[in-house]
Amino acid sequence: MKNIVASIIFASQEEISTKQIKEILDSFKIESKVAEIEEVIAALNLEYLNADSAFEIIKIAGGYQYATRKKFAHFVGKLYTETQRKKLSPSAIETLSIIAYKQPITRSDIEFIRGVNVDYIVNSLLERDLITIKGRAGGPGRPILYGTTNNFLKVLGLNSLEDLPRLREINEILKNEKIDGITEADIDLFNSVNTESNLFSTGTANPAGATLYETENVKSAETEDGISENSDTEKEESENTENEVIENNEIENENPDDDGGKKSNEEVKEDGK
Repeated sequence: MKNIVASIIFASQEEISTKQIKEILDSFKIESKVAEIEEVIAALNLEYLNADSAFEIIKIAGGYQYATRKKFAHFVGKLYTETQRKKLSPSAIETLSIIAYKQPITRSDIEFIRGVNVDYIVNSLLERDLITIKGRAGGPGRPILYGTTNNFLKVLGLNSLEDLPRLREINEILKNEKIDGITEADIDLFNSVNTESNLFSTGTANPAGATLYETENVKSAETEDGISENSDTEKEESENTENEVIENNEIENENPDDDGGKKSNEEVKEDGK
């Protein structure tokens, strides 16, 4: 079964999971278990290591794939120098990093972190199949949520998002080591992303326990409540004023004024005459 598994992985154009390998074996009535297939792959890698082979089987994007060993990477890279796709710009890398660590995330949240419009960059990352649409947020307007793809994992050589370095680990590296190509502005951007992580709807809540959209809704609700309270106060004051006017009118009716109960000076004079 070892050679069969090796040939299946080798012939596969994309990464292939142990479940898929098992389905192929089952179709030929070859009994196998997922755990057995993983053991076979481990045995193959051990053979390649002992033979000092130039390649190995790596686990990537949830599946297995043949790849050259890391120590030969610069030779293979030279072979494909002319055919490599255009590299990502620093701004695209920054945007992709934000999406990777904060996904699912909306475009407006990305712009809030970076402080600039990201429409062009997001569209570019979509075209490169590094990010994809994950759904819609529950806030006003139901904005689109973005996340990374399996192709993103393959490009970075990762098996899952859990293999991404922790933000705290990166921060320690940036503090203690000077890395070529990393500027103070890059460090400031990273720290701002790390500090503001509690504001976004990526599973991390802000100190009040609400997402960015929910916070805006709360503010709006508070404003409406304030207006409502003021209106109620004004209404109550108006009603009190009206009651006072009514009471005064009743008093005036019970006690007629001077014109109705007493004679004027002119009338007294006329009577005297």
